[in-house]
Amino acid sequence: MPPPRVILSLLLILAPVLVVALPARAQVRIKDIADVEGVRENQLVGYGLVVGLNGTGDKLDSAVFTRQSLIGMLERLGVNTRDQEARLQTKNVAAVMVTASLPAFARTGSRIDVAVSALGDAKDLSGGTLLVTPLLAADGEVYAVAQGALATGAIAARGANASVTRGVPTSARIANGATVEREVGYQLASKPALRLGLRNPDLTTARRMAEAVNRALGGTPARATDPRTVALDLAGRDVVDALARIEDLRVAPDSPAVVVIDEASGTIVMGANVRVSTVAIAQGNLTIRVTETPEVSQPGPLSNGTTTTVNRTNVQVDDGADKKLGILNANFTLRDLVASLNALGVGPRDMISILQSIKAAGALQAELQVR
Repeated sequence: MPPPRVILSLLLILAPVLVVALPARAQVRIKDIADVEGVRENQLVGYGLVVGLNGTGDKLDSAVFTRQSLIGMLERLGVNTRDQEARLQTKNVAAVMVTASLPAFARTGSRIDVAVSALGDAKDLSGGTLLVTPLLAADGEVYAVAQGALATGAIAARGANASVTRGVPTSARIANGATVEREVGYQLASKPALRLGLRNPDLTTARRMAEAVNRALGGTPARATDPRTVALDLAGRDVVDALARIEDLRVAPDSPAVVVIDEASGTIVMGANVRVSTVAIAQGNLTIRVTETPEVSQPGPLSNGTTTTVNRTNVQVDDGADKKLGILNANFTLRDLVASLNALGVGPRDMISILQSIKAAGALQAELQVR
């Protein structure tokens, strides 16, 4: 048997080979990349009034809907303001839109968060209180009722000649501000067949998910039907128990090679599978700088001349002569591509043009998305 020192030396020599031959793949849980079809949120919306503002509410002369809503609310409370409608000049009321998401399996009496947004010309909703507001779904039925004190998390201060605003004071939230009044019926436990929908469709990922489910449950209850869907046949099984076991399984998701470019912000995002064929890149910029330097011209002694200002123009041209020609070898990986472009001194803006040119030359083996 070789001595321990020799064995350690062999391991150190073979370690790099093992790392290269068996690249690690990040595995994630199925619950993080797929959803059970039919288990979804529902959007709710409502119109309401916010009161208690410190003079930062709607102007009733311009916000007609706020005036009408205020009068209607007071009449429902037994206050007759029809005869005094023209004299209503309060600035402490604002009309708002209230939105919320009704989670799946939300039960009557449970609480959900709501978002409140100014509808009129209110300047600040800080310190306001939302009055009772029914929240409706797409079918026109009321599923929740919202009410409570608003929290904007913004700061707004205004003086005679200056103002300071941090955040958005016309948008607010109410934590647990709505009470669920109606449930959305969905009997998950009685479904003999379900489908898992991938958030990022991919055939390889769908096949890996189906294989992982079949290994965990035994048999072939899972089958990938398309890049987005994995069908589950759970007949004769406890549906809830099977889903609880499935969602914690780990698979290695795959993704196509995509390069996303946002020209407005100069942002570039490249996937790990991006490859570049052999291509040569020469990148340089032509910069012309024109500088105007005013100089004072004094007349000679005992002359009748006048002092004048003369502009001296200096023109400098930089053609980027220090830039080099770079060659990217075949099958470059994402890391190699970024390192090579950085070695050429390429900035994000220039890199966008280079990637578009590489794609036009047919050397970029990835989908190029420009936004």
